[in-house]
Amino acid sequence: MSLLYLAEFGWNATVLGVKPNATEGMPVDSLLEETIPSEINVCRTGAVAHGFTRRIGLGNLALRSLPYLWRAGNRLLSQEQFDLVFFSTTQFPVMILGPKWKRRFGVPYVVDFQDPWLDDYYERTGTSPPGGKVRHRLSGFLAKQLEPRVMRDTSQVLAVSPAYIETFQTRYPHLREDQFTALPFGAPERDFEFLATASVQQRVFDKTDGKRHLVYVGRAGPDMRSALGLLFSALAQSIRCRSDAWHNVRLHFIGTSYAPLGRAEKTVEPIAHEFGVGHLVEERTDRIGYFEALQALVEADGLLVIGSDSASYTPSKIYPYVLARRPLLAILHEKSPAAEILLRCRAGHLVPFPEDGSGAALQRAVDALKATWWDIESETAPDVDWQEFSQYTAREMTRKQCQVFDRAVAGTNRQRRRNT
Repeated sequence: MSLLYLAEFGWNATVLGVKPNATEGMPVDSLLEETIPSEINVCRTGAVAHGFTRRIGLGNLALRSLPYLWRAGNRLLSQEQFDLVFFSTTQFPVMILGPKWKRRFGVPYVVDFQDPWLDDYYERTGTSPPGGKVRHRLSGFLAKQLEPRVMRDTSQVLAVSPAYIETFQTRYPHLREDQFTALPFGAPERDFEFLATASVQQRVFDKTDGKRHLVYVGRAGPDMRSALGLLFSALAQSIRCRSDAWHNVRLHFIGTSYAPLGRAEKTVEPIAHEFGVGHLVEERTDRIGYFEALQALVEADGLLVIGSDSASYTPSKIYPYVLARRPLLAILHEKSPAAEILLRCRAGHLVPFPEDGSGAALQRAVDALKATWWDIESETAPDVDWQEFSQYTAREMTRKQCQVFDRAVAGTNRQRRRNT
């Protein structure tokens, strides 16, 4: 999203990534290509075929693409003068290229953490990790080896959650406080403008079937059991009070797994069945294209935001949800940064839940579900404070991001229009 605004703040960008056919289980949205400014140079590399590496138990895209990215990056850095290398990805092992390129070419690098890399959440909570324990142990071993090397020489660190920064500051005391910046995802206003002019069809639900459709798009998992339990318990209680109001409601959970196509296990429907509302819930583990997801949000009768048991979790989806201008129900950890954002912007009905699982949260969930249902029936959109929301737009986040870039290259004799 920041590619649209970098030039405005004095930066040029070259994007280095893998070819779409090198990924596994990722939907390809050709419309995304149309949103990239024409002046942006995009270089795509290959990767070791996942069909081959799966046979030896290795499907990780970062590891499969690492040698290709290394060669392509060497070529770019040898041919052009770049001021900065910026890593923004959840394929964390590729970040090890930062210190290698810094030593070879003298170019500083900045890392952006959208999720934790080295994390003990599953060990601490006893939760079963996605992909199984063996794969999780391998990922943890790589994180312990690589993250300290990356953090040793990084110039600046971005993270979507202040909690991530607190962890880094404790773990890497050699880094100064001014080397850290908490920067959440930006609200993609331009994408909704583009969506209004594109003929995008969503296949999540049939909006002419006479039912009310509530939509959640994004990953799910064991760490969301508390929030899902509150939602389904509140729904079950509401049905007992007035079953006629809920018989034509359907809750759709889309793209709930990162697993390759056909290999995912459902994690939402089983919980819904535990609470007796499984007949109202549909879970599709496979992901859908970005703009189809946005179209589903726009056409939905209501939207659901489901949070993690981890207070540091910041769901990136909250900004598209707000921009969709639909009735919204969010169930989030009381210390989640997303909860504060929704409250400040008056963007929907929020159910904050505490770590101790207090019973008061259930009554709040029941009340919020009823309020959301009233909004749906009366076709009332949230009364969003758009002035407050303006600080979270993609343009504003890019401005702050570029300030981080400027600090990373401070003291070097560079031209004003910089390359990253």
